[in-house]
Amino acid sequence: MSAQDAPAAPGGPGELSGMFQVRIHGRGGQGVVTAAEMLSVAAFMEGRHAQAFPSFGSERTGAPVVAFCRIASKEIRLREPILDPNCLIVQDATLFKAIDVFSGLKPGGYLLVNTNKSFEEVHIAQQAGALPPGHAVIVPATELAMKHVGRPVPNAALLGAFAALTELVHFDSVKRAIEETFPGRIGAANVAAAQEAFDFVTALERAAHA
Repeated sequence: MSAQDAPAAPGGPGELSGMFQVRIHGRGGQGVVTAAEMLSVAAFMEGRHAQAFPSFGSERTGAPVVAFCRIASKEIRLREPILDPNCLIVQDATLFKAIDVFSGLKPGGYLLVNTNKSFEEVHIAQQAGALPPGHAVIVPATELAMKHVGRPVPNAALLGAFAALTELVHFDSVKRAIEETFPGRIGAANVAAAQEAFDFVTALERAAHA
């Protein structure tokens, strides 16, 4: 288990009262655990308390993997897996057929799915439609990763999308967390993927309110 905690500071793009919990589903080799860690670093950079850790289980390539991130305005004492997330990040849409991804998602929660298909095509239109307008978003994160990074690892792109969707952290904090995790050219490529995903979700939101 790895965790990162820091004193909280007031303010931030998404005013935080209480705790915001994120559960990330993916498969081994997709950087699921790294995504949770980068998100916690981004929150940490904004003065929040943050914690990231993986579920215990197989991380062999292709096996289902779950990681967790908690962000709070005060010290986090919980250490158990997240059963009632505020946000689900799904890095592999084939998991909807394999496990109950939606288990415990709060009624007003957020859903971020990596796919180039529609909610109908991945058979989750009912679940996505039950969330508040604008809270469920599809992002072709693997395509963005291939374009910018040259590898099918969607985690950085999805964090850019998360920043736009929830406004819980600034994109600049996500950018810095990616650069800390992946220095040099690889970091710059992942930042580019994250920026395009952020812009993609921002454009969706603008279109919805037009």
